[in-house]
Amino acid sequence: MTTVEDRTLRLDKWLWAARFYKTRSLAAKACDGGKVDVNGQSAKPHKLVRSGDRITLSLSSWRREVRVLLLSDRRGPASEARVLYEDLTPPPPRAARRTAPLVSRPPGAGRPTKRERRLLDRLRGG
Repeated sequence: MTTVEDRTLRLDKWLWAARFYKTRSLAAKACDGGKVDVNGQSAKPHKLVRSGDRITLSLSSWRREVRVLLLSDRRGPASEARVLYEDLTPPPPRAARRTAPLVSRPPGAGRPTKRERRLLDRLRGG
């Protein structure tokens, strides 16, 4: 892993290397869209991050807060990416942790009707 100590790195590059976004352009779009904050302030993709910075990400309906531990400009495996940050996100409330209800159809019941399929999708959260 190529790490950079006591230096700075572009935010979009770090988010990509830490595997929060699949591509650098997606990380840049998230920054431009106001979905990423660095130390409590909205950040653009060219913002330089250092070790110790706190980054808050809005990923769909989930907010994630991390502290930058190491800087890397290389995207490696997930095990290496996990070393780059410390996850400060509080655990979800008990009600939100509950898994979606299991929906099943008895064997041999055939294909679901359109109405049943929509009900199943609604129950699964889709």
